[in-house]
Amino acid sequence: MRGMARRGFVTGAAGTVAGVVGAATVAGDAAVAAPRRAQGRPGPAGRRDVVRRELRGMWVATVANTDWPSRTGLSAAAQRAELIAYLDAAVERKLNAVILQVRPSADALWPSPYEPWAQCLTGVQGKDPGWDPLGTAVQEAHGRGLELHAWFNPYRVANHTDPSKLAAAHPARRHPDWVLPYGGKLYYNPGLPEVRTFVRDAMLDAVRRYDIDAVHWDDYFYPYPVAGQTFADGAAYEKYGAGFSDKAAWRRDNTDKLVRETAERIKAIKPDVRFGISPFGVWRNADTDPAGSPTRAGVETYDDLYADTRGWIKKGWIDYVCPQVYWNIGYAAADYAVLVPWWSDVVRGTGVDLFIGEALYKCGDSAQPAAWQDPAELSRHIDLAAQHDQVRGHAYFSAKSVVTDRIGAMQRVVADHYRTRARPPR
Repeated sequence: MRGMARRGFVTGAAGTVAGVVGAATVAGDAAVAAPRRAQGRPGPAGRRDVVRRELRGMWVATVANTDWPSRTGLSAAAQRAELIAYLDAAVERKLNAVILQVRPSADALWPSPYEPWAQCLTGVQGKDPGWDPLGTAVQEAHGRGLELHAWFNPYRVANHTDPSKLAAAHPARRHPDWVLPYGGKLYYNPGLPEVRTFVRDAMLDAVRRYDIDAVHWDDYFYPYPVAGQTFADGAAYEKYGAGFSDKAAWRRDNTDKLVRETAERIKAIKPDVRFGISPFGVWRNADTDPAGSPTRAGVETYDDLYADTRGWIKKGWIDYVCPQVYWNIGYAAADYAVLVPWWSDVVRGTGVDLFIGEALYKCGDSAQPAAWQDPAELSRHIDLAAQHDQVRGHAYFSAKSVVTDRIGAMQRVVADHYRTRARPPR
């Protein structure tokens, strides 16, 4: 079961988005930014429910050109056109937030003074693409009534282990002692205080410079376990681990520090910018911890990624949590119908908003269980989640799947639940 809910990066050829997405009708969408009355939507048994504010989000992954740009080396105009086509696709489907990956592998989709230009843009890390993707995304998203959540990955440096392939001025080459190879990838070492300071500064540069609506992190903290391999942070543990019961407790404290201190600095810079995290869908199994979910997941974020996602909620360090509940209703080891109420109970009374991450990419994938071959599965998720009052929206992975919609599952969600636009929670 290891990695059963991780986002699988799509490796097939990406079609040009503009060729798939029709021009969206955006007339009147500016009204989304103004106060409006509650809208009705069809719920179970066809009834009309009053809709609170809810997130309807779409991840746009840039690492390895998963969603955008469709390939490296496109002209600035072509890159911009593809990005805008995705934004128009979100509007057309009555979504209200785009979660754009702006720091995929310790590189940047804006002119960062800390890190090189992202390789996914030109194919050459550090090469100026000739435009400002993040600045454009913010402006164009807001012009369409969409929130722009800037998605950062704190510690991943590269999807390979050869530092010489990084840009010559890359911080990982200037500070080789910051970097560890593991599982065929390079990572910054979370156990080094100077690393945590650097990655915070690099991410917060975007907060200072752009009118983003949220800072968004995904599920990668310490890397997912790889059988037979060791994450070689022993020297850092010897230097900084005094007072901890074991290395696992020290690692969790390192992750806690990054989360807490980033939250504090975001609020000091721009109090209105939200801080959200989208973790793997299982914190701990109940047979590991009575407070855990009644699941049998092969990965537990607390124990395997050293990320106490439940603790961050209880301590109020984050503004929203968007767990990747990437399983179907009835899946024995990690049932969607079990995890949604568990997460709902976790956030109750904390003031932390709960959004559910949805595995749209599984719909119509022949390698997935039978439930994912039914175009109605995802719509049933929305119906089920609506029965839990703490759920305040959903986000769909990922943009390419929103647009191609292999078996019409997204179209079914829109028809059943998103007949009119809604404002995201605030």
